[in-house]
Amino acid sequence: MQTAELSGLPAGVSEHLREEGIEELYPPQAEAVKAGVTEGESVVASVPTASGKTLIAELAMLTSVERGGKALYIVPLRALASEKKREFERFESFGVSVGVSTGNYDSDEEWLSNRDIVVATSEKVDSLVRNGASWIEELSCVVADEIHLVDDANRGPTLEVTLAKLRQLNPALQTVALSATVGNAGEIAEWLDAELVHSEWRPIDLRTGVHYGSALHFDDGSQEEFAVESGENPTTALVSDALSDGGSSLVFVNSRRNAEAAARRLGGAVDPHLTGEERADLVDLAEEVRGVSDSETSDDLADAIEMGAAFHHAGLAREHRTLVEDAFRDRLIKAISATPTLAAGVNTPSRRVIVRDWQRYDGDAGGMKPLATLEVHQMMGRAGRPGLDPYGEALLLAKNHDELDELFERYVWADPEPVRSKLATEPALRTHILATVASGFANSREGLLEFLERTLYATQSTDPGRLESVTDRMLDYLERNGFLEREAQRASENRAEGEASREELDGDDITATGIGHTVSRLYLDPMSAAEIIDGLRGSEEASALGLYHLVARTPDMWGLYLRSGDRERYTEIAYEREREFLGDMPTEFEAERFEDWLSALKTASLLEDWASEVEEDRITERYAIGPGDLRGKVETAQWLLNAAERLAVELDLGPEVVASISAARQRVEHGVGEELLGLTGVGNVGRKRARWLYEAGIETREDLRTAEKSVVLGALRGREKTTETILRNAGHPNPSIEGIEADESAAVEVESDGEGQANLGDF
Repeated sequence: MQTAELSGLPAGVSEHLREEGIEELYPPQAEAVKAGVTEGESVVASVPTASGKTLIAELAMLTSVERGGKALYIVPLRALASEKKREFERFESFGVSVGVSTGNYDSDEEWLSNRDIVVATSEKVDSLVRNGASWIEELSCVVADEIHLVDDANRGPTLEVTLAKLRQLNPALQTVALSATVGNAGEIAEWLDAELVHSEWRPIDLRTGVHYGSALHFDDGSQEEFAVESGENPTTALVSDALSDGGSSLVFVNSRRNAEAAARRLGGAVDPHLTGEERADLVDLAEEVRGVSDSETSDDLADAIEMGAAFHHAGLAREHRTLVEDAFRDRLIKAISATPTLAAGVNTPSRRVIVRDWQRYDGDAGGMKPLATLEVHQMMGRAGRPGLDPYGEALLLAKNHDELDELFERYVWADPEPVRSKLATEPALRTHILATVASGFANSREGLLEFLERTLYATQSTDPGRLESVTDRMLDYLERNGFLEREAQRASENRAEGEASREELDGDDITATGIGHTVSRLYLDPMSAAEIIDGLRGSEEASALGLYHLVARTPDMWGLYLRSGDRERYTEIAYEREREFLGDMPTEFEAERFEDWLSALKTASLLEDWASEVEEDRITERYAIGPGDLRGKVETAQWLLNAAERLAVELDLGPEVVASISAARQRVEHGVGEELLGLTGVGNVGRKRARWLYEAGIETREDLRTAEKSVVLGALRGREKTTETILRNAGHPNPSIEGIEADESAAVEVESDGEGQANLGDF
């Protein structure tokens, strides 16, 4: 089908597609058009990576907008949201406006009401529904990217329930679901009342196989000689081979440590293939990477990048990952060693994909466990992109002949596992039941169960009683904790004889309480809210440590594990600072609860170090984490403390408690002591600059506005552009520093890292 034959698009879009080189639709795209995707029909597109799924979504959204509707594109990751927004913005010249929303879970984002296409994560869409965003009811088309992630135990239930709510709000809603790896796509299509478009077609060949011995064994039965010299690393040899033909490589490994170690080796393979211009560009990129964080991880990444390689894992800061992904797409970075985070939808094509590790440690299994077929297929799908590679190649590595056979049976020839709903788990249901009632989708037990019938779980379930019993347990929990109220309905019936009446229990009216509504809008797990409320109600005063420990105890905070020696260390700290805790500390005889308490104390220790201005590299080393982990903990603590502040106001716990929570939240947000909060509110004044200014006698925004500019310039180490920007942001009447000499005496040396302060990490 020619793009010129497409109808219903905004004027000029067909011509624009042809200018982009899309004169003819790929077969899966043409099949989707025949299925009615440009006419408002729902479609599930199960087609390989690089086979044009995004254009299917664009055709659905653009034709929907042209009919006067509004489209929503749901993604699993924030990084993918930004990427898709950039892609869709090319249609703005045809009168189609695009917006993106990913954070701030207690907002209705009404500004998005005037956008034609909105890109958001499933969590953000869920929060928009909870907060009553009026424009949600105006949606005419919703696209769910990576629909197979409904199988994910953490994020899947949110996507599943959100789609069910959107379809209830908008009965005529067009739903388009996309995935490269769905083993039961027909079942997904049945759930969404959609036409299935299933295809194995790819625009360029993808060869999959296994390297074993001195040969590459491919899925079609062919073999190619590929000898690895004695002592040579097979992964490095495969990367070097791809580079010799101008191709890049992705290497998937099973841990962060392995990713970092592999990147060092890959750098040695890449370096000989770099041009002089590329080397210069990589040096600049490495400096940019070092500027993101002062941690050892940041330096290690920069060192690898200077040699044309990189690593990628969840411990990196978001800015790190973006820089690596962009440089890899531009073919400046030639090889990446990554954990599976890179296979989760971000567009990172490569000539060759090497799945080095097909097993990873699983605590529940008590050892190494094979990866799911679906996950490995996601990795393999990164190989080869049209216009960039003549072909794609995905290889696993076998150590012996038995493993060679196993890898073919388990991954190369196998279909991905069927996607299964994870909704009927207690953590997921207690959250979504409260939100469903609070946002008006159900007001009785019967109505709640009727709503849940719209979910994938109900479509797949062979045991309907399980969902009902878990729902009843969660209703009891939510009622006991004051988030829901139930009132029995009474129905009068006349007896056949004597016309006497009897009362019969007919059901429950269910309503969210005021605090229940607040918890839902704040996007909290009700169990987190219950923990916070119990801790705050029992406190007359709250120290920063006590508040950090309180939020670290909640299910919404992923705590730090206790390592060797940690139990003794944090047990000692727990007893020394017991008076600061909000809630009763369990005894050591309550082994599991006490272990959880200490784990939360370790997380609180990290947060206190950060808020006491301990250097980032010392924190990451002290707690054996990456800069991305640190920032994730800080962002989560900031969100939970904001929620605690809102709950304290709602419960009227008093201005002292509210003020202490507010101060702890701001300290975590900016990573500073309380005395610096007057400075960190000024744009471009981070934790280091705030300390420099404070030590020079500039303690508040007002001080900045009235200070001698030579003193400010001296305190900021002579950085003229930075000084001018900060003075302007502070509201200085004349921020120009032209002709100003820095007062070098203002550059006070600061003893950082919180030395001399009572930080938990220093015990």
